[in-house]
Amino acid sequence: MRESMVIAIDGPAASGKSTVAQRVAARLHYLYFDTGVMYRAVTLAVIQQQVDVNNQKAVEQIAMATQINVTPPSIEDGRQYDVVLNGVDVTWQIRSNEIEANVSLVSTYPGVRQAMTERQREIGLQGRVVMVGRDIGTVVMPDADIKFYLDASVQERARRRYTECMQHDMQTTYESILAAMQSRDHIDSTREIAPLRKAADAIYLNTSDLSIDMVVDQVIQQLVLTE
Repeated sequence: MRESMVIAIDGPAASGKSTVAQRVAARLHYLYFDTGVMYRAVTLAVIQQQVDVNNQKAVEQIAMATQINVTPPSIEDGRQYDVVLNGVDVTWQIRSNEIEANVSLVSTYPGVRQAMTERQREIGLQGRVVMVGRDIGTVVMPDADIKFYLDASVQERARRRYTECMQHDMQTTYESILAAMQSRDHIDSTREIAPLRKAADAIYLNTSDLSIDMVVDQVIQQLVLTE
């Protein structure tokens, strides 16, 4: 395994990619960077400013002006990082159903993706990083040293997200989460710009019947084989 690597992990919502990446990064003492939170934070900013998510120009302007920071967790409440939007901690707010239902549309806008991709690439090029998203291996860091694509059935992914919401007393239902996730999967995989797809050279892992520890072990095994 190389001393300094860029590890890309892509996949749909709740496929386990964020938790796996966080644990892999911890083992390697690498930076853990979940790029998807940037799009969620932008979506929250749009909603907070009461801007119609269908207003592409206005949304893109917000994306370019918004300050987003992702830092190590400051509170022990199950979070893997702090997401700070314009100086305010929004770590759990960006996981709401409203964000889930609108983030895919926001992330399709070229201006939004350009602004976020530039920031993500700057971090990735520093090396020693595990980057998570939907287009890391295909767009953000196509020359990453190694790429993984994690997947699971939409029913299993919805169950995971529902459990997470219940742990934090968020009012929702499994059915509403499943519907929102199915809609997001469709939008993410069919958008013209940077669609969700497995990179040709990515290693595919179906996590439906695997524990997080089992997936992490498989990823580490693959990294050890990388020369």
